[in-house]
Amino acid sequence: MEQQNESDQQTIFNTKLLMISSSIFLGLLGIMASFLSQEVLEYYGHSANGMGLILMNITGALYLGFAVLNWMARGNIIGGIYSRPVAIGNFLHFFFVAIALLKFLITKPITSEILTGAIIYSIFAVCFGYILFAKGESCS
Repeated sequence: MEQQNESDQQTIFNTKLLMISSSIFLGLLGIMASFLSQEVLEYYGHSANGMGLILMNITGALYLGFAVLNWMARGNIIGGIYSRPVAIGNFLHFFFVAIALLKFLITKPITSEILTGAIIYSIFAVCFGYILFAKGESCS
């Protein structure tokens, strides 16, 4: 019984670390996209008006929403029956963005920002995929 309790504590700690790190990462992206949207668009050579600006603000709100969700769920065992939707949502987000960034790297010149993003997104996708498909086990 005591060994099972220790295993549960280890699982909570590892998923808690994953949820905190993903929350911080998404929060930083959300703040950038929400409050520095014009600067980000201009840095990448796009005009900072019209639909691009609106889409950047919407994206920032989505990132901030995911960051808050992950922060508030950090104490739960992610991937278990009650937090499975959190694991699925995070896995889908990180997986599809990682695929999009990797596809971009194949077809366009490599930039450090895109390469770094692809690596970070891939790591989060693997961790959330492991939690999701390994029956709630932790990703250390």
